[in-house]
Amino acid sequence: MISSSRLFLSGLCLAVALSAASTPVLAQSRGGGDEETAEDKAKKEDEWGERTLSLKKLKAEGPCPYVKVLYDAARYHEFKDNREATSAAMWTGEINGVTSDCAYKGSDPIEVAMDIGFSLGRGPQADGQTKTYRYWVAVTEKDATVLAKQWFDLPVTFAPGQQRTDVNTRLDGIVIPRADVSVSGSNFEVLVGFEVTPQMAAFNRDGKHFRYVSGAEQQ
Repeated sequence: MISSSRLFLSGLCLAVALSAASTPVLAQSRGGGDEETAEDKAKKEDEWGERTLSLKKLKAEGPCPYVKVLYDAARYHEFKDNREATSAAMWTGEINGVTSDCAYKGSDPIEVAMDIGFSLGRGPQADGQTKTYRYWVAVTEKDATVLAKQWFDLPVTFAPGQQRTDVNTRLDGIVIPRADVSVSGSNFEVLVGFEVTPQMAAFNRDGKHFRYVSGAEQQ
């Protein structure tokens, strides 16, 4: 199952204080609902020249932001009556990993695209066949301030008798403006995680792990 999402943080105007001149952090949607006008196309051509929207076709002139899954929010476990047992499991989730690429040149903003892999499970105490998981993506200064964060819904419908499904979500249009050419991608991190309760975060920190495996894996 493959889904696609686009990060849109234009409502957040948070400053990147990495040099004398501050720049707002934002991510803008590419593609989507509204049709692109002739004026928009001309402006894009003027700004990016021959650049394509496929980041893998353009080598970044510097290091990319470090993209990682936050350990405390890497897994989602929902148990009936908060009883941590297989028989009480309702919904589970795990972020298997993130792959990313970026592009920028000169003093242009850093543009990041990423693929997030999820493994999602339905336990014996689950109510219904559909669950909407919630996850977030955050842009931070490396080892410092969160500059922008947005939450996303990931609705999943399990087939009758299905206990697990794998989902890949594509995020692009993550744009990180830079104050000047000296600010490289190494100044930033992009973090990913489930929206978890304090109890779930503690469960993850303790190194506990629970997920359903497919019949093929069991064999």
